[in-house]
This record gives sequence, C-alpha cells and structure tokens, in this order.
Amino acid sequence: MSAEASHYDVIRKPIITEKATMASEQNAVVFEVAIDANKPAIKQAVEALFGVKVKAVNTTITKGKSKRFRGQLGRRKDVKKAYVTLEEGNTIDVSTGL
Repeated sequence: MSAEASHYDVIRKPIITEKATMASEQNAVVFEVAIDANKPAIKQAVEALFGVKVKAVNTTITKGKSKRFRGQLGRRKDVKKAYVTLEEGNTIDVSTGL
C-alpha cells in the first residue's frame, strides 16, 4: 500500500498525553482524526502511512468547550480521537524527540 494524499486528510496528528502513553503499553497509538472519518478509513490510512498491521480501531468524539475570549463567548472545535490497536510485533514511534 502506498500513502495517498487522502490518508493525510484522515490522520491529522498523534496525541501525546499521559493517557495516550499508558495506552501505548497495550500496543495502542492515539491519533487526532478528521471528524467525518470512519473506522475502516482510519485503519487503511494507518496501515498505508506507517506500514503496520492494525488489529482494532476505537473512536471517541470530545465536544469542544465554551470559553470566553476578550469578553466574547466562543467555542472550541470538536475533536475526534482514534485509539488504534496494533498487531503483536508492530510499533509506531510518535515520540516528540525531547
């Protein structure tokens, strides 16, 4: 499989948090994905971009918070996260390099 431009539209960026680091111990990686991406598209994109075999994909949508900015009421965007579980023996290094 080769990486296409549409794969980069599905996978936005890796998420590196404490919870995501704990998930990596169970051979899972967390990505921010497009809000309209579905599980088969996410699986295909990860396999094409990183050359790994995906075991399962779980998704969650985090609703954006209402915040005030200079007295004006605003709203952060909704974010869709994909918890991608990899087959045994496959790894993706998403470290920040710090």
